Amino acid sequence: VGRSIIEIILLGSRVVGRAFAAALREEYAASQQAAKNRQQSSSGSGASDSDQSGTASAISGLSLKEAMQILHVENLEDKSRIQHQYDHLFGVNDRKKGGSFYLQAKVFRAKERIDQEIGQQTVDPIAAFSQRMPVVQIEKAALCQCLNRKDFTDDEVDELCFEFGLELDEVTSEREMLAKEQGDAKAAQMGDQLSDAVIYKIEVPANRYDLLCVEGLSRALMVFQSLAQPPLYKAVQPAAGMKQMRVAPSTAQIRPYVVCAMLRNLSFTPASYKSFIDLQDKLHQTICRQRSLVAIGTHDFDTLTGPFLYEALPPSDIVFKPLNQTKEFSAVELMQLYSGESHLKAYLPIIRDSPVYPVIKDANGVVLSMPPIINGDHSKITLNTKNVFIEATATDAHKASVVLDTLVCAFSQYCSEQFTVEAVQVNYPDGRASIYPSLAYRQVDIQVDYLRKGVGRSDSQLTIDEICNRLTRMCLVAKATSDATVSVTVPPTRHDVLHPCDVLEDLAIAIGYNNLEMSLPPTLCTGKQQPLNSLTDKLRLEVAFAGFTECLTFALCSEKDISERLRLPLDSLPAVRIANPKTLEFQVARTSLLPGILKTVHSNRSLPLPLKLFEIQDVVYKSTDSSGSAVNSRQLAAVYYGKSSGFELIHGLMDRIMQVLGVPVDQYKLSATEVATYFTGRCANVLYKGSSVGTIGVLHPETLAQFDLTLPASAFVFDVE
Repeated sequence: VGRSIIEIILLGSRVVGRAFAAALREEYAASQQAAKNRQQSSSGSGASDSDQSGTASAISGLSLKEAMQILHVENLEDKSRIQHQYDHLFGVNDRKKGGSFYLQAKVFRAKERIDQEIGQQTVDPIAAFSQRMPVVQIEKAALCQCLNRKDFTDDEVDELCFEFGLELDEVTSEREMLAKEQGDAKAAQMGDQLSDAVIYKIEVPANRYDLLCVEGLSRALMVFQSLAQPPLYKAVQPAAGMKQMRVAPSTAQIRPYVVCAMLRNLSFTPASYKSFIDLQDKLHQTICRQRSLVAIGTHDFDTLTGPFLYEALPPSDIVFKPLNQTKEFSAVELMQLYSGESHLKAYLPIIRDSPVYPVIKDANGVVLSMPPIINGDHSKITLNTKNVFIEATATDAHKASVVLDTLVCAFSQYCSEQFTVEAVQVNYPDGRASIYPSLAYRQVDIQVDYLRKGVGRSDSQLTIDEICNRLTRMCLVAKATSDATVSVTVPPTRHDVLHPCDVLEDLAIAIGYNNLEMSLPPTLCTGKQQPLNSLTDKLRLEVAFAGFTECLTFALCSEKDISERLRLPLDSLPAVRIANPKTLEFQVARTSLLPGILKTVHSNRSLPLPLKLFEIQDVVYKSTDSSGSAVNSRQLAAVYYGKSSGFELIHGLMDRIMQVLGVPVDQYKLSATEVATYFTGRCANVLYKGSSVGTIGVLHPETLAQFDLTLPASAFVFDVE
């Protein structure tokens, strides 16, 4: 009975711990996205104080108001009071005094958030941009107008979003957003400058670039509600000849591609102008990969003279007045100027180390932009701009074309001739002449039986005419070419449609997920846990019964973690490398659980000693055959960290594991060996039937020093499989 109770407690605590960790990650991602949404700056414009404050909240996970409430302070200028409250609350919540580590952490984060506000520490906008799906803000009045409704309840909007495959993230207003971020006092101070109009924040799929702005979202909902027909986009070539963009050979050294387009006779309102800037920012953060793949520049064409030149020059040869500046700077000076600017400094490394920087000029030598950093002030667009020249430089020609199509399709509705874009010819050094935007419509032929089977409908339940009507509501105009085939026209806004299954997904959305009938699969079988996972759970319990605490660490780590920190040569490890790692911390798939556990020990070394931690998870190796694939292997590792090495305890745990696995004494033994990770003369191979399945020993002091650990430790690592 006692053993069963312990097992229940351990299982429960592990589930709660994992759920708590997941909740923290979700809350952290949510706060990051909220801060990012407040950064409504244009390409190359500076971040305001409120932008920095919002981004600081994303990093700490607390708004300024919440931080002040936690420390019970009212005046940010009273630094002595802040410090006194922090010292007091941090001390009384010390675990050694019977306090709560969770509350102690909250106090620490609150102090950190207030320190950031006082010092106005700049935060990297790319680091603060979360990996959640993008969120589009649309005012309730605008939504009602486009859908011909007098009013909407919040539940009706939520239901409409669900029917269209979206999610209503939040119902708020300008005043509520500011109050939540900077406090009620700040919101009251702004007075009538803030609107109380209801704003819906709608979360859209990351691959639906056409829904990243109010214009695209509202138009898609209108078509979905059968209130409008899908628009027909077209790129026209003016009778007087297309504008020309010449690409110099020097651009091949840095950003070899450029695409262009013209929006003629545009009519901006304050709302549409703000949306135009916001869409560029969202595209930069998503498909453009923070401007590393594509950088967008928009210009007032009436201030320029064609043809245009795209070239790459040494930084000292580029001199112009950048956006929102009053004097000219060289490119070298600009890199220094923006190194301390919170919004733009994150983009500087994209070109900083290049011998040449890209630049776009008009026929008079006026600099339009130095992508991907900043636009020129001479051609900046305003509310009065009528003709917009759009250029996008890139390292990926396809991505650039997708970005250009998305931008011009969304805002061509404000042109005097709706949904019409003026084409621009780009002349490359090899003699190629490309015309942009492409605005190409694609035809996809799909078998009707495939669509019916995918949504679980029979011939009588889903006719061809109904299929065509429902797909048209998703802006995929469809026509029956025979009794068995449907031809679907994919517009230039839907670059997310790549395969027939994408069309099937839209059909399911148009029918309604709640209207799809649930049915049992035709093949019936009895499900059970995989033998390896079953064994893993049993081992996990046995190690926990022995007094060790399980930790869960990242499956990705740095090359340094598995090599230099373990005193092992990197070339000797069959590591699977990430081709385009986002950070240096996640370069390879882990080949050992040991670095992750030692990092956990480092993060918890202030807790009472000894620390006894273990982990049982997969590691990844590069396959030894010629396929070049990767293989997973289940590994168990345990570490004892305290005032003594505790080798006898680690050894005893290994013996216990072999005992519960039923390994006969004559088939398991330790054999002395030398592994650089472990102390010389204090290391052994774990042998099973004469073959090595792991290592055990006292960790080398230099290994511990790599993880900033000063006390001795012992560990074992072995292959469960």
